[in-house]
Amino acid sequence: MRRLSELGIGQRAVIHSFEKDDIFIKLMEMGCVPGEEVKVIQVAPLGDPISIAVAGYNLSLRLSEANSIFLEEVK
Repeated sequence: MRRLSELGIGQRAVIHSFEKDDIFIKLMEMGCVPGEEVKVIQVAPLGDPISIAVAGYNLSLRLSEANSIFLEEVK
């Protein structure tokens, strides 16, 4: 399994689970739920934050937030 913070621009994956942090409830409220496909749209010049497409909209996440999301490869 990979973390969202490890994906490059244009790569897609499906959310599998979250690290046991307090942030996972906030992420789920924003559409980052297990089974949802995500795609990295942009990465800031210094690498933080990143912009992803999830649940029909674009979402910006800090790398620390993206690091707590575990992904599976797109089938």
